[in-house]
Amino acid sequence: MTNIFTSKKTIFLLFFLSFFNAFWAQNIQLSKDAKVSVITCGLGNESYSLFGHTAIRIKDDINFVDAVYNYGAFDFNTPNFVPKFAKGDLQYFAVVNRYTDFIKQYTYENRSVEEQELQIPLQFKQKLFDNLNTSLASGDSHYTYKFIDKNCTSMVVDIINKSLGSDIITKKTDTELSYRSILFPYFDHHFFEKLGTSIIFGSKVDALGTKLFLPLELQKSLTLIQYNNQPLAPKNQTLLHFEESHPVSWWNNIYTYLMVLALIVIWNKKGIHYFYFSLMGILGLFFIFMGFYSNHSELTNNYNVLLFNPFLLVLLFFYAKKSSVWTYRFALLNLFSLMIYLILLFNKAHLLIVLPLILTSIYFLIQIALKNKKPIPIII
Repeated sequence: MTNIFTSKKTIFLLFFLSFFNAFWAQNIQLSKDAKVSVITCGLGNESYSLFGHTAIRIKDDINFVDAVYNYGAFDFNTPNFVPKFAKGDLQYFAVVNRYTDFIKQYTYENRSVEEQELQIPLQFKQKLFDNLNTSLASGDSHYTYKFIDKNCTSMVVDIINKSLGSDIITKKTDTELSYRSILFPYFDHHFFEKLGTSIIFGSKVDALGTKLFLPLELQKSLTLIQYNNQPLAPKNQTLLHFEESHPVSWWNNIYTYLMVLALIVIWNKKGIHYFYFSLMGILGLFFIFMGFYSNHSELTNNYNVLLFNPFLLVLLFFYAKKSSVWTYRFALLNLFSLMIYLILLFNKAHLLIVLPLILTSIYFLIQIALKNKKPIPIII
């Protein structure tokens, strides 16, 4: 979804060029042959490119303009980059590139690029062009990245709608699916990324996906939107085409995941119980911490802590102390939490991916509960 710029000199140069181009472009009046289009870039295999990318192209041969406005730039050299990203304070910004440079970058990355020309009057093309340049020159193009609410796609939608004077561009497809269900297929060839996002995302991503936040969704919606009783973007032109290729990993796949859990179950020693439940409980504490610490609303209200339950750490404490009564009680408490979790997961996209963890936890908890259950005396 984003482009990466790792050099501070590159950042300065991009800012300078963006400001210079924006300042220069303020005085340009687009010709009647000017074209405005939405660019949709294909999926990549890096974490930042798994969802594709959206940009705006302004082309006017008479004025020698062919520029791509890109709201997905950020700087890896930002101080405290990882904490800021986790907190939700990382600043993204827009840059403008020559179309030829933009295409070269995606050719280098072997990512497809498609274009949808917007059928809007010249006055609105001019307004969009002016708004884009004003945004770059004034710094309004800086924004705090939010996974669903504010990203390269939503920023493009917002500035086009602003230029058209109303919310013309809205979501037209998959509105009956949850955000979680929409996102799930994007991780098909990145198993542990799929598992990680499944368990760290909270209840917000289970809401119906009514917002446009992904490039391919915007592309599909544009083909269905009517403007002035005609299609807003009737044609989809391929600028670059590459067959999708996916990395082959000996470890990042479902087989490794199932094999590790199978070995844990087969080994089934007391030490394994400590390791497994300690890891699950610590992850649960991390999820709770992130829910309070981070400004990413997707991380709040995370019911996955019913599986990654911090009470497992309390269970281990009594297990180590050989307190059968309290070990038994907390084993039952965690089993009860898992039953609630299964009910909550009944219609969720990530049920199957976490099911092996659920079954492993249930197996170990039943073992511990039976081992520490106080025998009922038989009176003869």
